[in-house]
Amino acid sequence: MSFDLLESAKNLFNGNVISQASAQLGESEGGIQKALSGIIPTVLTGLLHKTESSGDVSGLLNLVKGSASDASPAALTSALQGGAGTLLSKGADLLRSLFGDKAGAIAATLAGYAGIKESSANTLLQSAAPATLGTVGQYAIQNNLSAGGFAAFLNSQKDKILNAVPGGLNLAGILGLGSLSAIGSKLSGLAGNLGNAVSGAATSTVNTVKQASGGKWIWSLLLILVAIILLWYLMRGCGGNKNNEAVTDSITTSQLADSAMAPAPAATPAPAADAGRESIQVTLPDGTVLNAYKGGIEDQLVTFLKDNTKPAGKDVWFDFDNLNFKTGSAEITEESKVQLSNLAAILKAFPNTKIKVGGYTDKTGDAAVNKKLSQERADAVVNGLKNLNANPSQLLGAEGYGSEFAKAAANAPDEERKKDRHISVSVREK
Repeated sequence: MSFDLLESAKNLFNGNVISQASAQLGESEGGIQKALSGIIPTVLTGLLHKTESSGDVSGLLNLVKGSASDASPAALTSALQGGAGTLLSKGADLLRSLFGDKAGAIAATLAGYAGIKESSANTLLQSAAPATLGTVGQYAIQNNLSAGGFAAFLNSQKDKILNAVPGGLNLAGILGLGSLSAIGSKLSGLAGNLGNAVSGAATSTVNTVKQASGGKWIWSLLLILVAIILLWYLMRGCGGNKNNEAVTDSITTSQLADSAMAPAPAATPAPAADAGRESIQVTLPDGTVLNAYKGGIEDQLVTFLKDNTKPAGKDVWFDFDNLNFKTGSAEITEESKVQLSNLAAILKAFPNTKIKVGGYTDKTGDAAVNKKLSQERADAVVNGLKNLNANPSQLLGAEGYGSEFAKAAANAPDEERKKDRHISVSVREK
């Protein structure tokens, strides 16, 4: 499924929220960002742990739904400015619900990890808890999740959440666990048990209908089977990869373009990015040396930025050539983050440069779905750069164009269509 709970929660804490927190708490923006990088997965891990340890899935589903309205940057800003004491109080209650008397120890550990005051860490925790849990609540409401569907959804998100908890926090030790992986295995068991319970109940209902209705039972049986299939689909996480394999969509390589171009969903993975390509080192003005490919985005972009005879503008685009997403989603693969990190380093070395990110697809599939996915992917790149401490003033936003600029027909060979699939960077100022 395309929904990424961790990234959705992180997106609430935009530059304005971080600036407000820094000003109100008297901490550096870097300290605030580092604290939040631990707080968000910690709160979600608390939800996972509470779900598997208490078994009160319905109660926790109601709890997160009750926080749905708190999942907004405006609510966070208001809380940090001191105008939402009720929200801070609610956050404290939520933390006690998840962590009991360990909430204080978590705040102290976060303070040490981020290098901020313990009081600041506590305020951030109390502000972030309702917003983070509210992100879960919004998804549950929008998708009308039952208790079983909720458990299955958390189970589908658990690996990324648990892996995002910084090792320096020792959250497992605070929770009295040998490791956080214990949470994941128990949650998988709980989700499976709930699924079996639903299946058993449905089977019992079928038998009852059959016995009571005689020859007319077949119609009721068909309706119930349809309902079971739909429920199974939802509990599987909207049709996710059966084996949780990391299937990726590829982004192609192209030269400097004359008009807006970019990425989209691919039917099959492309060959490895380094196949038949020459590795080079790109040296930046600040002395940073990047490992890249000849003719790749780093090579082209740095050459362009150093050339004062070539002006920037809305028609100046460069394509990522080693940026991949999991199929049908906006989740950037781990190996692709190297190129994202290189772009962040380039922006730092050329502080006057300002860019816009564009997302593009080929013409296959539904145009509206493709446009939405291209927007989500472009947003993911901008958010990824922000997480790498790129200067927000250099990022002029993201736009998903879908198949608007695609040249190949929907039934063209994939070798032609893949040229229309790419994430691009437009240099607007240099």
